[in-house]
Parts: sequence; C-alpha cells; structure tokens
Amino acid sequence: MGQSLSKLYVHLIFSTKDREPLLLGRLCGQMHAYLAAVLNHHDSPAIKVGGTGDHVHAVFRLSKNRALAEVVEEIKTSSSHWIKTQAPGMGGFHWQSGYGGFSVSPSELGRVVEYIEGQEAHHRSLSFQEEYRRFLKQYEVEYDERYVWD
Repeated sequence: MGQSLSKLYVHLIFSTKDREPLLLGRLCGQMHAYLAAVLNHHDSPAIKVGGTGDHVHAVFRLSKNRALAEVVEEIKTSSSHWIKTQAPGMGGFHWQSGYGGFSVSPSELGRVVEYIEGQEAHHRSLSFQEEYRRFLKQYEVEYDERYVWD
C-alpha cells in the first residue's frame, strides 16, 4: 500500500499535580483553548477540550505521524510553560505525570463531546478519582492503585 491513512480518535484525560484545583475562572477556558491550539499545531485536530479546575478532557484525532505519548508530552510541557506566564502564583504549576488515553469510535464522538461539555455539572457529585476509575474499569485497563495518583 503506497499511502498511509488513519483516523484514530482519542479521549485524553489528565489532571493537575495532586489534583489541585488551579484552573479556575477565565484561566480554565484559556487553558482549554491553548491545549486545543497545541493539538492542532501537532496535526492532531482537537474536537473538544474541557474539564474542571483540577483536570482536563480532550477528544482529538491523533496524527498518523505521531505516537500518543509524544502528543501528550508536547501538550503537557507546552501548556505547563504557558500557564506559568499567565497568572501570579502559577510558577509551581505542574500536570500529573501520567494520563489516560482511550479510543473513541467515530459514531461515539458526539456523546464524548457532550460528556466533556457537562464536566462542571458531572463533578458536583463525582470526584475526578471516581470518574477516572470508571474509565479504567469501562475500558478494562489493569492498574495498580498505588501508582495511579501522583
């Protein structure tokens, strides 16, 4: 086959270090826009980026030329540097070291976008840790609780 083609959608989830609620007010929306721009710049078009003060959800189409780990490293490193210039007191900002990447069927994209848009309401009754454990269970990901949180 002469041409390489792919269409892989990823639902990416990661949190701030120690799940500190640092992405508040306008900074939260600015961070989501920044993450979308970085994804787009790395040929992984963002479909929706959202979340709450302590974590991010992003659904995007993964570039056929990049590994997921590379894309995640780029957006986390770049956005961590960026946010430190945006607000006083953000000099010590860090993302958690890990992440969750889950495949999304094209037929489920709309549902995932709605899920991301509903994060504020969703987390009134469910913590990030509970939500993340549900994803791990749903996708049958084996994990050791001792190493999931940093």
